[in-house]
Amino acid sequence: MKETTLSRKEKIMKVALSLFATKGYVDTSTKEIAAGAGVSEALIFKHFGNKDALLTHIIKSGYRRVLSHHRGMMTYKNPKEFLRNMIFLPNKLVADEPLFWKLQERLSHNSFSKQQHEQFMKPVQPVLVKAFSELGYGEPELETQYLLLIIDMLWKKEANGDIDNGVELAQLLEKKYNLL
Repeated sequence: MKETTLSRKEKIMKVALSLFATKGYVDTSTKEIAAGAGVSEALIFKHFGNKDALLTHIIKSGYRRVLSHHRGMMTYKNPKEFLRNMIFLPNKLVADEPLFWKLQERLSHNSFSKQQHEQFMKPVQPVLVKAFSELGYGEPELETQYLLLIIDMLWKKEANGDIDNGVELAQLLEKKYNLL
């Protein structure tokens, strides 16, 4: 019984993520989610309470998955390797979890979603400053701000399908920062 309950909850989350990412949160009803997951609408409310709580759960669990899968990329070994990892991170994130990042891009105006993303990126900023400082950049804070803006734009464009050459753009950045 417990296993069935968990798999239904996971199915609800998977269907909701897909619908929220493709149709949008506002334009997706719990009725559609229930139909897609093959469950009753009441089961969605039993597991999550309401649609907002379901969205919150999807966002939190998405960031937990991302952190567990990419922990090694965010570990500082040396400045060049860390910068290289950060430059290629948008492409890897979107490739691994395309629907989650498409949803995040769609929800960039949502305060909870924005807060979770800021928490995810917050530890990166001081480490980037450290890396640019160790590499002798004259203005490591500005370099960090610049690179974070580029990273932010890249994952959003990739998640939205606006670019299909993310790897080539990352390789260009890798060359510009002499990380080869």
